[in-house]
Amino acid sequence: MPRKFFRKYLPSHDSVRQHRFLGRFRAFLHHHNLWHLNRHSVAGGFAAGLFAGLVPGPFQMLCAAILAIAFKVNLPVALVTTLYTNPLTIGPLYLIAYEIGRLFVGSSGAVADAPALDWQRFGEWLEAFAHWTLSLGKPLAVGLVVLAVSLAVLGYLFAQAAWRVYVIVSWRKRRRRRMRPQKENRHRRPG
Repeated sequence: MPRKFFRKYLPSHDSVRQHRFLGRFRAFLHHHNLWHLNRHSVAGGFAAGLFAGLVPGPFQMLCAAILAIAFKVNLPVALVTTLYTNPLTIGPLYLIAYEIGRLFVGSSGAVADAPALDWQRFGEWLEAFAHWTLSLGKPLAVGLVVLAVSLAVLGYLFAQAAWRVYVIVSWRKRRRRRMRPQKENRHRRPG
C-alpha cells in the first residue's frame, strides 16, 4: 500500500501526542511502530482492527488501541479498520458468527429473527437488539471469537500480499521508465 495514501488520511504522531485527551497516555504512545508505515506495522494494525471490530458494544476502538499498543502495530490503521462494523453490518456479521458457532458447539435450534432497524426508535431497537444477541448464547460467543480471529488472520495476510504486490508493480513501472530512454538511444542512428 502506498505510504502517501496513508499519510494523507491518518493523523500525525505529534498531533495525537499533543491531543489534550490523549496526553495522559503519552508513555504508551512512544513506540515508533505505532506510527510507522511499513508492511508489517500496517498489516498488524489492519488485523487488530478487524479483530476488535467484532467486540460487542462501544469498546471496539478501545480494544483496537490496546491491541495495537500491545503488539506494537500501527495505531491509526487499527482504529480506522474497526469502522467496518456499523449498524448496517453488525447484524449480518453476528448471524455469520452464530452459524460458525453452531458448527463448533453443535446447537440445532432455530435462529430467531433480528429486530428490524427503526431509526425513529433507535434506543428501543438497540435494547431489543441486545436482548436478541444475548438470546443467541454460547454459539454466538464461540462464533464471534472464531470469526474475529479468522478475519484478523485473513486481513493480515491480505494486507501483506497487497503491500507486496504494490511494491512489485511499482518496481516494474520504475524499471520500464528507466529502460525507455536507453532503448530510444539505441534505435537512433548517428547522423
